[in-house]
Amino acid sequence: MKVLLAVDGSDYTKRMISYLGAHKDSWVAGHAFTVLHIVLPVPHRAAAFAGPEIVRAYYDDDARVVLDSVRAQLAEQGIEAELVHKVGHPADEIAAHAESGRFDLLVMGSHGVGALKNLVLGSVATKVLAKCTVPVLLVR
Repeated sequence: MKVLLAVDGSDYTKRMISYLGAHKDSWVAGHAFTVLHIVLPVPHRAAAFAGPEIVRAYYDDDARVVLDSVRAQLAEQGIEAELVHKVGHPADEIAAHAESGRFDLLVMGSHGVGALKNLVLGSVATKVLAKCTVPVLLVR
């Protein structure tokens, strides 16, 4: 089974990885994992002022911070995964990547790093559920 793990570095990302590790016997063996992190785009005017090299370095640094932490957490759980980052709006990019990559399952935290953590379900998770035909497992 091809499994896409959508991560943002939040506590819910940590919970998701812990969940996978705790259920390693049923989750890890024989499955191919891809970790996806979406970096929010720099506003157009700021990007034009900074220039393409600085903007690209910002995107890479932002992704590196999250993905290095996720890589370490996955290693602790004995899970190997391909790490990918893209630039865009999280719900759109996650749903599109899940569809185009022909994943069998998308796993993500129910909430992210946004300011409205007390809602029943995070806004990105809600939008992904609305846009994506790939089955989604939300970890709370």
